[in-house]
Amino acid sequence: MSRKLFGTDGIRGLANRGDMTPEVAFRIGAAIAYQAGRRVQHVPRIVVGKDTRLSGYLFETAVASGICALGGEVLLSGPLPTPAIAHLTTSMRADAGVVISASHNPYQDNGIKIFGPDGFKLPDDVENEVEALIDGSELDKKRPTGTRVGRAERLDDAPGRYVAFVKASFPDELTLEGVRIVVDAAHGAAYRTAPLVFSELGATTHAIGVRPNGKNINHKVGALHPETCAREVRKRGADLGIALDGDADRIIMIDEKGNQIDGDVIMALCATRMLRTKRLRRRTLVATVMSNLGLERAIENDSGKLLRCNVGDRYVVETMRKRGLNFGGEQSGHLIFLDHATTGDGLVAAMQVLAIVLREGRPLSELAAEAMERVPQVLVNVTLPDRRPLEDLPKTSHAIARAEKALGKNGRVLVRWSGTEPKLRVMIEGPKQDRIKAMADDIAAEAKKETAIRPAAR
Repeated sequence: MSRKLFGTDGIRGLANRGDMTPEVAFRIGAAIAYQAGRRVQHVPRIVVGKDTRLSGYLFETAVASGICALGGEVLLSGPLPTPAIAHLTTSMRADAGVVISASHNPYQDNGIKIFGPDGFKLPDDVENEVEALIDGSELDKKRPTGTRVGRAERLDDAPGRYVAFVKASFPDELTLEGVRIVVDAAHGAAYRTAPLVFSELGATTHAIGVRPNGKNINHKVGALHPETCAREVRKRGADLGIALDGDADRIIMIDEKGNQIDGDVIMALCATRMLRTKRLRRRTLVATVMSNLGLERAIENDSGKLLRCNVGDRYVVETMRKRGLNFGGEQSGHLIFLDHATTGDGLVAAMQVLAIVLREGRPLSELAAEAMERVPQVLVNVTLPDRRPLEDLPKTSHAIARAEKALGKNGRVLVRWSGTEPKLRVMIEGPKQDRIKAMADDIAAEAKKETAIRPAAR
């Protein structure tokens, strides 16, 4: 079945246009309730959360109305991180969870993500069923009346439940007493919960990005703009900084010197410690094809293995579950610790790094510097007239092969189409920055020339 609504991370787009309208959101809510109702022997209970976007009110009401229209019970959490909704779905034995968020996108956009009763994002086949229900007429024939119409209630204690969950992922024998932390919540979903987590564990916490107004989510703050958190760390003389994105499922950390620490370095730091304590299942870390070659070498140096998958935290989780693994993530800061959570969680990730800092008694700058040696990497994005399979671009393919041969085992070439735009992404890693930049530019130039020529009619 071709997918019209769902991408790699739910549905996302400009709020109140196209597929991101209250009408579509209503039918999504109805489809989720109907689908859950066929699976269980009771009135389906569905948790609905959101981030801090202005349009969140619009879609929260529409999704809840759709659920109620099919006889479901709605549990409204208000603004909470995406991983909090996954946790609430499982801990409250709900039948599904819905997050209204466009994650790192600007405030004008919004999106809808769905979790199953196990706290994991819906698999493709179930999302396909939801799409079929939205497009079909079955939902309109099944609407209950009278006392069978659904209802909604507020989960007033939802933030506290999530704070307790995150704190439980931090070792009991450790405390953050005396640790100075800057936390940047990106004016997003963690604006209340993130500062509470660190202060309740004893840290001296300075919070920024905690004044959402519906329009400032991700704006010059958070994981997309970690330089803001870095400035605050230096200004305050803090021990480290934590920058989250709008729905708090991603993290970029800042060391005491103001240096940014991305997902690759955090994975290297955590995975090597898990290897040494025999906690990394099958001695294997999962990362995407975009993660730096330096991460792969760091894991191999500790007698571990890096398993790569397609870009997207969804594919990281799928690979982990399929192979029975417990840790993986993305360079962008999506980090999944399956021993603690079912999806990427910036705060849970921060707990794991803080535990290492405290146990080893060393500043984050030292630990990060030793975690991995980054291989020079360049990424060139080129917008092209149309998307064609690389095998239909022989000169481009030859340029790729030429670069791969020149680099040998000392580098890596990855050329792929963007999942949403007619952009070719050319990523090359190798020992010399200027050399790999020239290679990437050569591949991009060949692609431009070849796609400028229309293919012959077949």
